[in-house]
Parts: sequence; structure tokens; C-alpha cells
Amino acid sequence: AGAPRCGTVLHDLNKALEIKLNASASCIWQIQRNTDQKIRLIFSYFKFAPSSSCETESITIFDGPSSEAPVLGRVCNDTDAVPVLQSSSDSLTFLITTNSQPFTRRFFVFYYYFSPGKGTENCGGELTGPNGTFTTPNYPAAYPPFTYCVWHIRTPENTRITLQFKDLFLELDQNCRFDFTAVYNGLTTNTSLIGKVCGLAQPTFDSSSNAMTVVLSTDYANSYRGFSARYSSAALPGPAEPDAFLTCSSDTMRIALSKAYLASLGYNETQLQLNDPSCRPITTNSVIFSFPLGGCGTTKKDEGSSITYTNIVSLSASGSIITRQNSVQIFAKCKMENNSTLEVLYVTKNNVIQEVTAAGQYNTSMAFYESESFSRPIQQSPYYVDLNQTLFAEVSLHSTDPNLLVFVDTCIASPQPDFGSLTYDLIRSGCSKDDTVVTFPPLAHHGRFKFSAFRFLRSSPSVYLQCEVLICDSNTPGSRCTEGCAARQKRAVSSYQWKTSTTVGPIRLKRDLRAADPSDSRIRADTEGAPSLHQYSFYTLSFLVLLSNIIIVVAVILKYHSERQPGHGYHKLQSS
Repeated sequence: AGAPRCGTVLHDLNKALEIKLNASASCIWQIQRNTDQKIRLIFSYFKFAPSSSCETESITIFDGPSSEAPVLGRVCNDTDAVPVLQSSSDSLTFLITTNSQPFTRRFFVFYYYFSPGKGTENCGGELTGPNGTFTTPNYPAAYPPFTYCVWHIRTPENTRITLQFKDLFLELDQNCRFDFTAVYNGLTTNTSLIGKVCGLAQPTFDSSSNAMTVVLSTDYANSYRGFSARYSSAALPGPAEPDAFLTCSSDTMRIALSKAYLASLGYNETQLQLNDPSCRPITTNSVIFSFPLGGCGTTKKDEGSSITYTNIVSLSASGSIITRQNSVQIFAKCKMENNSTLEVLYVTKNNVIQEVTAAGQYNTSMAFYESESFSRPIQQSPYYVDLNQTLFAEVSLHSTDPNLLVFVDTCIASPQPDFGSLTYDLIRSGCSKDDTVVTFPPLAHHGRFKFSAFRFLRSSPSVYLQCEVLICDSNTPGSRCTEGCAARQKRAVSSYQWKTSTTVGPIRLKRDLRAADPSDSRIRADTEGAPSLHQYSFYTLSFLVLLSNIIIVVAVILKYHSERQPGHGYHKLQSS
């Protein structure tokens, strides 16, 4: 480990940096290498000056070769996570700034290049059900280097999770800087850290809800057997219905408040209103506000690396002169950040703040269309096409917010649905990498492009398509979504707000139709419904052969009958 005191340019495939900085520093580290791989950057330990704020002291990470690139994330004194960030290309930059307070700041960061398509077996996944077990890759043998696994655990509603490590042996370090396991309360890895552990231990962690996330991160040296863990669930104490609950989707914000909770504050359902008072709640066992993200007075804020939607439920006291009731406001925030939605709900009551967090994500899809009018989608799968046929693809965002733009940033093709080692670039950073690709200007919630059909040599007849799309606020001038092709050396200060990927396929050539699976019979029938020229020739020849055979048979029959008919000959008369 080790690094120059204040920034440098790094070209190594992987490196660990132990950084010490004093007051009033502003240092930039740039990671660059000419490769098709991406970068994973991990801040496994950071110690800022006491009582410093994010405004005066922070680490800012940029997704590109300089601080002019889009902001990928920020780390500061109140970061409640072990930050792990991933670049979208082969370059990444981070800037550390410190305030004037005399104090030695200490940071440990390591990075490595990796190929996204090459996964590790038994590394992360979705775990559901009331209980279960999972282990690190290769357990009880040594786990591999440069491993990053994320397990999302979700148990039945109205339960909480207990996670017990029956066996855990990771590289030992006082601050768990090298190999570590991090446990989070909820389904995100950017907030609500319950604990970080390494060495030889058998810890137990408890969540406050039915969701928990477990992360394994390893560096390049000193691998051990990892861990074996078991999780179980138990019913939450008290009423199943929470006092206040917020859910965010691609379309809607939903705030649910229990009547008992409102009564405890001295209010009832008639005394609630949103920013737009005309939006009224539905009252059942709870008081529920459900409204479009862009409606009911919801405000939207561009925060550089995220889009935040905020609305406020105000509890208004009855009477027009005096009140003895506390003034209460409930702030509901849906924060679209990277590939997840962070939902924050907090209640102000005499400067007391209560918080609830959850998770969700934007809803996107991709489909092929018959023409560039994009009016009739292709329903069949596989989609059988001719070589060099023009294909029209559209990525759609399903959201009620009208002020969002979709931009197709990167599209790759592969003969396999897991997009392994063999891939072909169609679009990269908004730039066409194939001569036949034509992109259409961004249109509200749709990103569109066309290209000519092809097939992979010496490989599967199928072609799958995977696209990364960026989602931006259309009211932000010069956003990444309106920038178009952005060569690496020309990236501007226009950050995207949200990034996701979507997949469609397979595409197959019509000449491979005879080799299709029996399950493709319906598609085969549709494709062969109109006879080809060869089929017409075959039918004509068959008819002529049949007609010739009929004529021959008729001629033979006529000849046979003519020989048996009596003629005009004579017979001998007998003499007397």
C-alpha cells in the first residue's frame, strides 16, 4: 500500500492506497487504463475531521478521466455505508477535499479492473422465504481474490431478520480494510449499515424490517475460508401496520399513516393535506395518499448524481385563533440513485425527526418494432429476420413523470443470454460503434435506434441485445441525455441521474428456422405461411407429372377396349 501525499495518475490493474491528509487539502487521483474492463473502487476505511460536514469535507468520485466527468458518488463524515463504486468505462477519478480544522485524516481505498460479464459461482443473489442458509464462493475452501458478492434477503411481510454467522474467517485487520463482510438494514448498500466484520468470529445481526443486504468484498491477497451464514425471521412486535409507511415506484408515491398514529399526535384524517390540498387521501384502516411522482405539488430536485421527489403531509390544527397541538409535518422523499430508489420518510415534531427507509427502482423495457414509426411492436420470440434486415429497437421508461428523458448510452450484442466473453459493441457512450447503427433523438420516455441484422461466426445462431440507458431530468440544461455521442476525452459537466440496463432477444436468421426447437412451431408456421417461389415450382412440376400419368392411363384403357370390339370380317359358310 502507499500513495503520493496529494494525488496522482494510476495505471495499475489493481492497487491499494493508504492516504493521509491534513487541513485545507484538495487532491485528485485519476485511474486510467486502455482496456475494455471497468473499475471497482472501494473505500473500506475513512476518518474525516470530527464534526465536519459534507459541504466542507468529502470525497467526490467522478465517472471518467477527470473531475469534469459525471458525479458517481460522494463520501463524507455521515456516510452510513462502506462505499463501493463502479465505473461505466476504463477510467475513474476521485477528489478529496478537507477543511481548515487541524487533524490528520486517514483513508484506505483499493481498486481493481474487472469484466462485468464474468461472474463468480455462488456469489450473491436473492434469498426469500422465512429462513435459509448461504456461504461464500468455494466455502470451506479459500474464497477467490477480487470478489464482490451481494445477497439480498427478503422474508415475509411484518417480520424482522436475524442473521447468524455460524463460521466466519476473513483476513484479519483492526479496521477490516482488506477483506470484509458488511451487513445493511434494507435492500440498499448506500445507507443503513448495521455492521462490518472480518477476522475469525461468529457475529449475529438483526434487522428492523423484513429486508437485509449482505456484502462480501475481497482484495488480491490472503484468502481464507470465508463464511457460512443462516438467517431466520420472526414477527415484528406490536401491530403489524406501521405508523407511517412510504413506497416509491417508477410511477407513484404512496404514503400510508395509521389512524392510531394520527390520534397519538392529536389529529385525525380530516386534518391532513399534501402540498396540493386538492389531492385527498383514501381512508380505510389507514389514511393513504397515492399520487403520481410528478403530481400533487411534488417537487423535483437535481442533486447531481440523483433525482429526488419530495412532498409534505401537513397536519393542520382545527380552530382559527389558538392551538395547543404540536405542529407536525411529514416529509416524504423518493430518491432515484444509481440502480435503486431510496425512499425516505421523516416526521418533524418539535424538531424531532423520525426516519423510515425502503427500496424500489424504475421500470424499463426494450422491444423491437416493425418500422421506424415505432407503432407496431414485434410480438414473436425468437424474432426471425433476414441477414442485413433493418431492425428497429426501442427502450421505454414506464413513469408518470413527464419531465424525464431516456438516452441509450451503451448497447452490446452477444450469442448467449448471459453476455459472457463474446460480445459485440453496437453503441458505446452514446457513439455508434457499428456502421449500420442509427440513433434517433431522445423522445420523452423512449430511446430509439436501428441497425442491420447480423450473426456471430462459428457460434450460436441467436443474437441477444443488452442496453444501458440513462435517465435525466429534461429541465436540466445540457444534461447527458441531450449531449449525444460523448468521446471519453470530451465528456462535459453534464451528469446523468439514473442508470439501468435492459435486455431483449433472441434474434435468429430465417434460414435457421428449420433448426428451431419444436416449441417454435407457431412462429415457424407464421413465417412459412406465404409459399416461396421454390414452393410454387415444386407444386407446378407435381401437377404436370400427375397429369401425364392420367393421360397415359386413359390411352391404355382406350386401346384395350378398341381391340375387343367386333369388326367387319367374315366367317366360313358350311357347304350342304
